[in-house]
Amino acid sequence: MPRLVLSLDGVVLREVGLAKDRTTIGRRSHNDIVIDNLAVSGEHSVIYGSAGDVYLEDLGSTNGTTVNGQPIKKHLLQSGDSVEIGKYRLKFLADGATGTEGEVDIDTSQPLRREFYGPGPATIQIRQPGGGEDGPAAASVKILTGANEGRELQLVKALTTIGRPGHQVAVITRRPTGYFIAHVEGEVFPTINGINLGSAAHPLKNSDVIELAGVRMEFVNEPSAIQAAA
Repeated sequence: MPRLVLSLDGVVLREVGLAKDRTTIGRRSHNDIVIDNLAVSGEHSVIYGSAGDVYLEDLGSTNGTTVNGQPIKKHLLQSGDSVEIGKYRLKFLADGATGTEGEVDIDTSQPLRREFYGPGPATIQIRQPGGGEDGPAAASVKILTGANEGRELQLVKALTTIGRPGHQVAVITRRPTGYFIAHVEGEVFPTINGINLGSAAHPLKNSDVIELAGVRMEFVNEPSAIQAAA
C-alpha cells in the first residue's frame, strides 16, 4: 500500500497508509490527515489514484503545496517525493517501498527504538537497538499498571514508539526544546493526566501520566530520579 510519512523538523510523527481512493489533507478535523497548524488551510490538498498512478493536487490553499521544493497545482507522485505543507513534510512511499529509517529522514546516529505492548493490555515487549547508549538518559517512562508495573524505560533515543500495533500507538520524540508525545495509530487517542491528547504533538513535563492501550505510565524528567534508577 502506498503511504505517507509525516515529519516536522526532521522528527517523524506518524505514517499513514493511502488505502482510500481519495485522501484529504488539511487543518479541519474532517480531513483524513489532519495537520493542526495555522499555515495549513482547512482543506489544503488531496491525494488520489487514477489508472494506477497517484496524484497530489493543491485545493487552492493559502500557502500552497510544494513537492521537492517546487510549488505545484497537480503532481504525479513518485516514490521518495517530499511534499511540503507549511513546516510539515510528507514523504511519499510507493507500494513496496521499504520505508527504512534513512528513507524517512530519521537521524541514523539515533536509531529508532520501539517499545510495543504485546497481545494483552498489561504486557510490554522491548527491542533495544544494537550498540551502546550515548550518554545518560535525560528522561524515562515508568510503567504504573500491568505485568510490568514499576519498570522504567529510559528515553535515550530521538524516537521511542510505544503501544500496540493495530490498536493504539504513540511516539515520544526527544527535541532540543524537550520531550513531546504524538498519536500515531488507532481510533482512540492517548490521554495525558486524563485529558485526550488529540492529533497534535503535546509537550511532556515531569510526572505527567500517560494512558495508552490500557496501560498507565509516568513520564519522569527529574535528574535525581533518573540517576537513582540507574
